[in-house]
Amino acid sequence: MKILVCISHVPDTTSKINFTDGDTKFDTNGVQFVINPNDEFGLTRAMWFKEKQGASVDVVNVGGAETEPTLRKALAIGADSAIRVNTEATDGFAVAKQLAKVVQDGGYDLVIAGRESIDYNGGMVPGMLAAMTGANYITNCIGLEIDGASAKATREIDGGKETVSTALPLVIGGQKGLVEESDLRIPNMRGIMMARKKPLNVLEPIDAKAETNSASFEKPAPKGAVKLVDAGNIDELVDLLHNEAKVI
Repeated sequence: MKILVCISHVPDTTSKINFTDGDTKFDTNGVQFVINPNDEFGLTRAMWFKEKQGASVDVVNVGGAETEPTLRKALAIGADSAIRVNTEATDGFAVAKQLAKVVQDGGYDLVIAGRESIDYNGGMVPGMLAAMTGANYITNCIGLEIDGASAKATREIDGGKETVSTALPLVIGGQKGLVEESDLRIPNMRGIMMARKKPLNVLEPIDAKAETNSASFEKPAPKGAVKLVDAGNIDELVDLLHNEAKVI
């Protein structure tokens, strides 16, 4: 079984986010980047298939050279090889087109992507990738088993869980729950040294027009000052709740 894990290069959630050029571009200065958490759950599940079922595991990213440390971390975790499509990831449709080319050329049986990335939270790429490659698709995936050419997956739905069966080739949108958080892997020294010798192939992009663009970015409004009301002044409290907070 050939598995491709899609890796997004995203800011660490503890990083301070700023914008430049009139709030039209993300400021990367001083920002620590990591593997997208949803992708990390998927990569860990792929490692299980590699170790238990003899699958081969490749990882892929659409982005510039600055994303290669993130791909090297995926290699240190245990992926066999990495692919970087050498173009900026500015639009979900264009990213899906680039990934579809990689999937078709590589003949992958299973593509594991994160349900969404934590930077733009678009949640579009896995579904479009499945449509472009003619693969079956399951999102919000919190469990996955493969038996030959058959797959059984568990996914979150409103109010509960659903278990579905399908056939390979398959694209999934994974998330927290696909593996336990305690099972996530931290690269050890041996893995880091081995990652240096594993192939990281850089592919030039195909022609793929972006269908959307970001006009501007805006931070959430800061929280307002707290108003303290004397415990005995019930009338003022009711007035504030009714006229300012508008909760009663």
